[in-house]
Amino acid sequence: MRKLKRATSAAVVVAALAGTTAITAATPAAAADYKCTTSTKSIDDPSYSGPWADNWDFTVKVCAKRSGSTVYSYAKISWDGPVYGQVDDSTIFDSAYFKVQIKKSQSGTDPVKKSSNFSGIESRLENSDSNGNYNGSYTTGTISYKIGSAKGLGDGELHLDWDSDGGGDQKHLFSASPTV
Repeated sequence: MRKLKRATSAAVVVAALAGTTAITAATPAAAADYKCTTSTKSIDDPSYSGPWADNWDFTVKVCAKRSGSTVYSYAKISWDGPVYGQVDDSTIFDSAYFKVQIKKSQSGTDPVKKSSNFSGIESRLENSDSNGNYNGSYTTGTISYKIGSAKGLGDGELHLDWDSDGGGDQKHLFSASPTV
C-alpha cells in the first residue's frame, strides 16, 4: 500500500508540473509569432587560392517578435561549405561568431539597443561529415530588449576571421527582420 501511495503521489506531482509547463508555454510572449527575413551570401575562403571551389554559401534567417513592450530576436544560419581534404578541421577559422542585434526602428540609421555574440557557430562551421563536406546549421539564442512603444527589429552580422589569411575579423551583413 505504501508503494502505491508513493507512485500515486509521484504521478500527481509529474502531472502538476506538466500542467504548469503547458500554462507557462501559453503566455503571450510564447504565443506571439516571429516575423522573419531570409537572405543569402556567398563568402570566399581568402586563405585558399587553389583550383577547387572554396566558397561558403550562407543562408541567414533573422527573426523578431514583440510581446508588450519587449522585442525578442534570434537568427538561424545554414551553410553549404566547400569540400576540404581534412575532416573536422578546427583550424579553418581563428574565430567566428554571429552577432544578433535588436534595433530601434526610426528615420535614418536604426540604433542598436542590445546585441549579443554567439561564438558557438565556430565549432559548427569547422565540423564536417566523414567526406570533408562542411555543410551545417546553427541557431543562436534569443535576446530581448524592453523597447517601450517604439518599433523594433532584429538584425545580424556574421563575423569570420579566417586562419592564415592576414585579414583579421571580416563582418558580413544580412537582411534585418521586419519591424515589430
